[in-house]
Amino acid sequence: MFVLAGMLVVIVSVVTGYIASHGEMLALWQPFEVLIIVGSALGAFFIANPLSLQIQTAKLLPQIIVGSRHNTAFQVQLLGCVYSIFQRSRQEGLLAIEQDIEAPFESDLFSRFPDVLRDHALVEFFTDNYRVYTMTGLPVHEFEAMMDAELELIQEELVAPSHAVNRVAEGLPGFGIVAAVLGIVITMGAIGGPMDEIGTHVAAALVGTFLGIFFAYGFVGPVSAHLERLGEQEFQSYLCLKACLNAMAAGHPPTVCAEAGRKMLPLHMRPSFIELSELVKQYR
Repeated sequence: MFVLAGMLVVIVSVVTGYIASHGEMLALWQPFEVLIIVGSALGAFFIANPLSLQIQTAKLLPQIIVGSRHNTAFQVQLLGCVYSIFQRSRQEGLLAIEQDIEAPFESDLFSRFPDVLRDHALVEFFTDNYRVYTMTGLPVHEFEAMMDAELELIQEELVAPSHAVNRVAEGLPGFGIVAAVLGIVITMGAIGGPMDEIGTHVAAALVGTFLGIFFAYGFVGPVSAHLERLGEQEFQSYLCLKACLNAMAAGHPPTVCAEAGRKMLPLHMRPSFIELSELVKQYR
């Protein structure tokens, strides 16, 4: 909602200032300039990025409008899921949850947490590392180092869409210049004709420069920054799981493991201590 409001503020501010300066809105209507700029930018995005990154970026874009799925409600489910698994393992032994860990997407235990289950990569990070620890019994520091190495790669992947879109934002002013140069070429061909026609072509060329800069700094650049925030917010869920798994490996009870994970969440996403206590009571 705030993203849409921000975009509206950008548009209204620029248009109002232009009209207040006695500008003609019709002069800004240059659909072929938009085609050149937007089409070139989109094509460059396709050229520069593999299909997997294009798909990842497309999946993230709706969250710019509706908000990150890794919000407080998601983190509450995540902590509840971790606590339930650790608690059952502590009470009934590792064999009791072996099938849940091996096939989490078919598990009745995981199905109680649908928001968590929809994040396949996060679930696989948890189950893979849980399986590794229970099978090898690695010392805590080695187990943590192994997760840290994996988390470095995950963090790079989560911010990759932001970097890809940011490169488009950096190129948009250049595509605006391309549109402007083509407009000047057309203007040169019109020399010798009516002066008003030449003026129209020059205005169209200048609008191309304007649109390239406007799209870059008014929309695509901020979208890139927002995508980076979304990636960082998603990464906090991985750090939460890492803290929970570390606490488990250190031999702490499930309640302490869940609290260790809660402490790794940023304040605006973190459930309170009381909320976590109430959550724990539900899954005992």
